[in-house]
Amino acid sequence: MTQLVARHYARPATRRHLWIGLAMAVVALAFGIEQAAIWLAAHPMAAQGLQASLFAGLATGLGALPLLFLRRPSERLMAPMLGLAGGMMLAASLFSLLVPAVQTVAASGSPWLLGIATAGALLAGAAVMQRMDRRLPHEHVETVERNGGQPQVALVVAAIALHNVPEGLAVGVAGAAGADHGMSLGIALQNIPEGWIVASAMVALGAGPLRAAALALGTGLVEPVGGLFGVIAGSVAGAALPLALAAAAGAMLWVVSHELIPASHRPGREAAGTAGLAAGFAVMALLAAAV
Repeated sequence: MTQLVARHYARPATRRHLWIGLAMAVVALAFGIEQAAIWLAAHPMAAQGLQASLFAGLATGLGALPLLFLRRPSERLMAPMLGLAGGMMLAASLFSLLVPAVQTVAASGSPWLLGIATAGALLAGAAVMQRMDRRLPHEHVETVERNGGQPQVALVVAAIALHNVPEGLAVGVAGAAGADHGMSLGIALQNIPEGWIVASAMVALGAGPLRAAALALGTGLVEPVGGLFGVIAGSVAGAALPLALAAAAGAMLWVVSHELIPASHRPGREAAGTAGLAAGFAVMALLAAAV
């Protein structure tokens, strides 16, 4: 089969077609980038949402830097760190997503109808995350050293990407809707300790510190992808904006309930996890009030 492909591409006519196809792809990519830049210039709030998701994603790489000098955080320290992340995400889904959605529904001409649709969108956001969790193979970072076997790095990266997509989506939707209320800063802050945990899990799987930090940064850059979908949804939603906000909130709530709270409240660590959760919620409440 390999020889057939080699002979196929050895033909001059085929090589010409290949180069023509590549040139067309480059032109299409350049055109797409140009049109995206024009669209973002015409929608400044959307541009801010995309920038905010990129900022939040880069914070994951920043959090991985301590691994170059420090060891993996202890089990005792991981509980409040994961709880802190959960509390901040929980508060962000409330203050920056659900509250603006409810306020918009209450001010609409048909609050009951729009309210039912908004509640359905929240459940749909959580259901989509649940379906992705079941269908995509992955391995959670907090179980890397606890499990007897050593999962593949790709499975851990898939789990982190699954976690980061709703974060980027939420930041993008809130930013495009003008309802950030400190969400992007809060998500960035909670991504810093998260990046340390992620990178240290990569080291436990055999990656060197530099490679682990680079992998953590790469997983953080999944957030702008979710942010892109978020800013598009928030910009074109119009009267359906509460649905977009609620769907992003549902996805965030799923991550908190399914991953962060169970990971931070393992037997013997409940008090530390709860303290971290409360602290994270308090920090996010302060950012929502002050930013």
